Amino acid sequence: MQIILFGSPGVGKGTQAKLLSEQFNIPHISTGDILRKAVQDKTELGLKAAEIMNRGELVPDDIMIGIIKDVLKSERCKNGFILDGFPRTTIQAEALDKLFAELHLNDVLLVHITADEEEIIKRLNGRRACKVCGSIFTLSEIEGLKNCPKCGAENSFYLRDDDKEDVIRKRLKVYETNTKPVLGYYESKGKVVTINGLGTIEEVNKELIDVLKSKKVQN
Repeated sequence: MQIILFGSPGVGKGTQAKLLSEQFNIPHISTGDILRKAVQDKTELGLKAAEIMNRGELVPDDIMIGIIKDVLKSERCKNGFILDGFPRTTIQAEALDKLFAELHLNDVLLVHITADEEEIIKRLNGRRACKVCGSIFTLSEIEGLKNCPKCGAENSFYLRDDDKEDVIRKRLKVYETNTKPVLGYYESKGKVVTINGLGTIEEVNKELIDVLKSKKVQN
């Protein structure tokens, strides 16, 4: 099973990716995580990326594609993968397609998780992070608590800049302008399924599994 998880900030891609990874026993490939690991491990591409990042510049697409290639070729991806955080532009999508063809990955499916913009803002604005361990919680999870459930730190909850309403609206605008066109690219190839992300985590997960299992049967 080869999946690209796609959707705007706040639709729950990361949460669902972790659940699907456990349920189907395939790795969750977060591009942010694999980039950091390549830098940490000082791979050839990781060293190039580190040099660019140290200059305060964005890592170019060819290096990111190279890092993704190294991961997809590894033993851990032999039964499939869940790619999260890439592609973000149609140029990246085209480059990724070339990589898939090179690796003979022919059944990659883009799973589009949708949610109403105002609901996304409400969700993200209702999150709090622990300034000590970095864990993120919903307000309902920590209601009445003074200590972080993960690390025990006292009075450590705060609203991250990324979760402030004005910043969220800017992120959503960037997504609509730069990233949403990727959806059209994959739709033209008939490789998209759409899931409503407005339910509970369990409801969305059940719908995802049902759709993915039906697609697997069809393939």
